[in-house]
Amino acid sequence: MIIEPRMRGFICTTAHPDGCAQNVKNQIEYIKSKGKIDGSKRVLVIGASTGFGLASRITSAFGSNASTIGVFFEKPPTEGRTASPGWYNSAAFEMETEKAGLYAKSINGDAFSNEIKQQTINLIKQDLGQIDLVIYSLASPVRTHPVTGITHRSVLKPIGDTYTNKTVDFHSGKVSDISISPSEGDDIENTVIVMGGEDWKMWIDALKENNLLSDGFTTVSYSYIGSSLTEAVYRKGTIGRAKDHMEATAFEITDSIKNINGKAYVSVNKALVTQASSAIPVIPLYISLLYKLMKEEGTHEGCIEQIQRLYSQRLFTGKQIPLDEKGRIRIDDWELTDHIQEKISKLWANATTENLSELGDLEGYRNDFYNLFGFGFKGVDYKLETNEMIHISSIN
Repeated sequence: MIIEPRMRGFICTTAHPDGCAQNVKNQIEYIKSKGKIDGSKRVLVIGASTGFGLASRITSAFGSNASTIGVFFEKPPTEGRTASPGWYNSAAFEMETEKAGLYAKSINGDAFSNEIKQQTINLIKQDLGQIDLVIYSLASPVRTHPVTGITHRSVLKPIGDTYTNKTVDFHSGKVSDISISPSEGDDIENTVIVMGGEDWKMWIDALKENNLLSDGFTTVSYSYIGSSLTEAVYRKGTIGRAKDHMEATAFEITDSIKNINGKAYVSVNKALVTQASSAIPVIPLYISLLYKLMKEEGTHEGCIEQIQRLYSQRLFTGKQIPLDEKGRIRIDDWELTDHIQEKISKLWANATTENLSELGDLEGYRNDFYNLFGFGFKGVDYKLETNEMIHISSIN
């Protein structure tokens, strides 16, 4: 079939397998170009199929020759209907690791469930014995709690007052004001249950109980803080409460694994185009302005550049990991420099539909969005018929 992007709101409902494969190859080539990293050799990535999770898996495998297990929840293809992009990403990753002689196996299912945790435990016991590094990079809006059976849904809302500010429809380029009603009822609690640190700790507890964590084990989860421009809807909103919980959980996990010299960290990462961020009002406008400034400075990074820097300059230097006053790793440091944020504030005040293409990098935002689904890559002929029925070797 000829596969074209089909949009439904802020989601693309199709994915291109050849484009996704090119995306994975590009990231692998970047990691290879940066040289070897003396990192962990047995790595579990929870949320391994897109974004920071995929970049972590690629960096572990092709930067440190690590054996990797990836857990994700993706839609496989059916005749005449494409898979989700994470499925094609993971299929391409396994094809590349097979060529490189690296161990890689994947598990597709609900990482919040006891069943998938047990399946992963069984695979580690069978193939790797123990794990040196767990990357926790889940980004799901819904979680069915494995103990209560209750399904919780997260919300992206401010707390306390209605929030009004600018946003942009990144498809049309229209800048407009938007108002978001504040959280109510159980919104905060539900968002913390879905996006906080409880499941991360459940994973580490389950692995520890089965003696699957090596001495000196490390685990890292990803977070975001961002600008004062976005804090009302993000860091000081419902999702911010979940991130606060995640960061507090890191200390609990560290305490629980100190007997094996283990450590849990939260890495605060840069604002990037993801399926999730595209649906958050205000964020697309902020990112388009940020991209323009950081590209002009030569400091712009995508997921793979961020994770390569996290691994090579923070996690695996052989020295003590630099942390901020709250015990977090910071690779959002270039984004939050004072002069960048001051410039964004000025641009923000002046941004309109008419001038955003000059003030910001809306085209770069759109390109990154379509890249998420395998579209817009050089070297891929999107006019050709493409086989949508791509399988993941370790699953099929």
